[in-house]
Amino acid sequence: MNKYLLFIDTEASGLPGNWTLPYSTDDNWPHIVQIAWLIYDEHRNLVKEQNRYISADGVIITDAAIATHGITPDFLLSHGEPLDKVMEMLANDLVEFEPTIIGHFMQLDYYLMGAAFYRSGVFNPLSKLPVFCTMVATTQLLRSPSTRQLRLGDLYYMLFKADLQNQHNALHDAQATAESFFELRTRGEISEASIVQQNKDFELQREPKKKPSGCLLPALIVILLLLFAIYLL
Repeated sequence: MNKYLLFIDTEASGLPGNWTLPYSTDDNWPHIVQIAWLIYDEHRNLVKEQNRYISADGVIITDAAIATHGITPDFLLSHGEPLDKVMEMLANDLVEFEPTIIGHFMQLDYYLMGAAFYRSGVFNPLSKLPVFCTMVATTQLLRSPSTRQLRLGDLYYMLFKADLQNQHNALHDAQATAESFFELRTRGEISEASIVQQNKDFELQREPKKKPSGCLLPALIVILLLLFAIYLL
């Protein structure tokens, strides 16, 4: 694991329509309206904290998203900053600290950041950095077979027996992710080996892309048989 850890969370204008489309499909990928990240050193000392709202001129924030995080277009008019400025700040920290990037539901945050880097034209350093997801890492803690993953609030309550306050505020969620990660490490629920393995597994998800068709191999076999039959004629 890298010397520095960067805990990150985003709030967005909605949810992706299709998780397999490239970032150039602009209307498919929601826009980040708030992003927060915390950088800790190897001794768990907080080194840096950022909490930024992003201007959303012309961006439609869905009613469901507003109901979740409470960030409205009017609020962003007063508090939002240009996308390229915020992404440049994030890129600079990623390059300077070379951290392991940690989130809860990391795949969503990773893709939203990827789309934001693409839109802003800022160099995207994410592909060179290790990542880790506390949601994926805690599936073994589930007590109900009907639930696939622990939401951040559920994980926080399970670990600390306290409700997570101000959920769906990116800064508070990033802080809760950091607290949860360090507690899980202390308890031995997350090991160095599991961090390495999960990062290897994530390599297949670095970019949104369609999964290979299950019919591809049978189709290739049929084609090869036909070619062999033609060769024998």
